[in-house]
Order: sequence, then C-alpha cells, then structure tokens
Amino acid sequence: MRRILGRPPSDGARASRETDLALVAPSTRRTFLRRALLLALTPLLASRTLPADAAAGKSTIDVREKGAKGDGKTDDTWAIQDAIDALPEQGGTVLVPAGHYMVDATRALRLRSNMTLELDPEATIEAIPNARRRSHVIKVWRADNVVIHGGRVVGERLGHTGSGGEWGYGINIQASHNVKVSGTHISNCWGDGIWIGALGKGVFQVVSTDVTIENVVSTNNRRQGMSIGPCTRVRVIGCTFSDTHGTKPESGIDLEPMAQGPTRDILIQRCTFTRNKGCGVEIHHNVSGVVVRDCTIQENAGYGVYGKNVGDLWIDGNQIIDNGLVGIALVKGTHDVRITGNTIRRNSARYVHHVLKSIKSIATGERAKGDGRPATEMRIDETTSGITLSDNTF
Repeated sequence: MRRILGRPPSDGARASRETDLALVAPSTRRTFLRRALLLALTPLLASRTLPADAAAGKSTIDVREKGAKGDGKTDDTWAIQDAIDALPEQGGTVLVPAGHYMVDATRALRLRSNMTLELDPEATIEAIPNARRRSHVIKVWRADNVVIHGGRVVGERLGHTGSGGEWGYGINIQASHNVKVSGTHISNCWGDGIWIGALGKGVFQVVSTDVTIENVVSTNNRRQGMSIGPCTRVRVIGCTFSDTHGTKPESGIDLEPMAQGPTRDILIQRCTFTRNKGCGVEIHHNVSGVVVRDCTIQENAGYGVYGKNVGDLWIDGNQIIDNGLVGIALVKGTHDVRITGNTIRRNSARYVHHVLKSIKSIATGERAKGDGRPATEMRIDETTSGITLSDNTF
C-alpha cells in the first residue's frame, strides 16, 4: 500500500495542485489528466450534438392539441403520450403549457429519440397515487438525442397507497444516449428523483452514455435525490439535491452500479447537497473516473463524501461542512484518490453514536496519526492506497 499525505509548499492553488500531481505515480498522473480533460470538454461537445429544440424546422406539437387538460384532475397520460408518438421519425418538440397535468406512473410517459419535452416554467407533471412497488413518471429507455427542459415533475409519495418497494422514479434514463435534463424541479418521488443506468445483462447490456443533468433541483424524494448505475460520461452541473428521506440510503447522489456493470467518467460540479438523511455523495464498487468539484456538501446526516472500493476519484475545491459523520470517508480498497483544495470543517456532529467506536480519536477530537488532519473531519482506512491530500483547510 502506498499513501502519499501532506501539504506541499504553495505559491497559489495552481502551484500546489501541480506539486501534488507530481507526487502521483506517472500512470496515475496520466489517468487524472486524461480524465480531467475529457470531463472538462464533454459538456461542450454535448451542447453541439443535443437536439436544438425547434431548429431546422422540426415539428412542434402542443399537448393541448391532443386533448390534455392540465386541470389537476384529469388523467392526461394518453393525451401527452399521443403528442409524443405523433412526432415524425426525424423528431421534434412536445410543448407542455402552464397547467397541472396528472399522469399514470404505472404506465409512464415514454419519450422517444430525437425529441425535446419542453415544459413551461408553470407546468407540473404529477403522478396519480398508486400502490405499485415500481413506477415511473417519465421514462427515457433506449432513446437517443433527448432533451427534457423546465417545469416540475412530482411523484406520488404523499398519496402512495401501498407500503412496499422503493422504486418510484421521477425521471428514469436507461440504455439511452445523448440525453439532457435541464432546469427541471423534481420532488416527492416514492423512490429516486432521477435514475441513470442500463438495460440488459452481460454482453447484451446497453449502458447509458453522454447524459447531462444541469440546473436541476431534486428534493424531498424517498430513496435518493439521484442514483447512477452502469453508464459512461455523465455530467451533473449546477444541481441541488436536498431533503432525501424515507428509505435507505437516503443520499443526495448515490453511484451504485455494484455487480450490474461499470460506471465510468462522472463529473459532479457546482452542485449543492444538503439536509439529506444519508450522505451528500456516496460512491460504491465498480465506479472509476469521478470528479466532485466546487460543490457545497452541507448538513447531511451521514458522510459528506463516502467512497467504498472506488478507483480514480478526485475531490476538489468543495465546501464540506456540518455533516453528521466525517466530511470525507474512504474505505475498503478505495485507491488512487486526490483530495485537493477543499474546506472541511465542523463535521462529525453525530459521530459519537456511530458504530466505529474503535477509532478513539474521533470521540476525543484528537488529530489523526501522522498527517495533520482532524479525525473528526476525514477517515482514510488502512485498506486504501494511493491517497493524496494537498491544500485542504480543516
């Protein structure tokens, strides 16, 4: 095991991070540079390939033309779906004017390739209460070049008539490519506000690629603000994930592909994670190439950032403050991680009640052995390797 800890001399943030990067093994350094470059470029590349709404004369269909009422009482599922299905093969835009549209989440609105779902800022699509363990307000399955923009998506957790299950989704994206969700408010889902993942298994599995979630608010959902399964190249930018509670894990974002398949190249930037009953961000087995940058991770009941058996992770320039457990926890085989330029303070408010009572320094507030970080702010297990710290403020 190789752990590189300490704070190199700094002539400013750039010099400090360059010094820290030089300490990493050459192969790891090349990986970090490649990941950082790709993650910086992909939002720009995506903006050039995503559909441009009504550009190029594509068809536009208003859901009211298909009979949608938007009165908060009528089941508008079929009317909205008719508008989606009426788009020509080359695609177009479905407009959802201001109004309150009730939909049957046991059927779901099924988006298709080459389309934009454009919701007025005063448009709400809300799930009709059901008893199902699994349901979806909006599904993007096996579809390419899709945009969902604006409006509100509301789940049915407040009126749910069953008791089991945890899979009631607001927006579910699987086996799809070049998808963007922007400016949408998602709340009150029985399960996750957003899910991004794959369909199929083994050689038949199709993972989602090039997904952008931007300026989205996901709040008061029961299981997660957002879950990420097997996928490649996901950008989560300028979003808020808050007040998740109801059934575990209850985190802001959970990267949880586990045995389903690999998750690669994830950028989480300028996001806010607050008041979630679980962690702000948690990352599990089969995930690599993740950057968490310039985020505010504050007042979550669990860890600020939790990584278990993760590789190639960069936690950079975040405010990690007032979380119930330690600000950053890296455990069980996590490797090749950079922790740079973060402010990490006032964490571990409930650590005295945590099961890891064997780490006495956490209860006493003593500094962790040898590296100058308070044990109440960061946990790095002995099973980890290739961890570098620089320019953090405790």
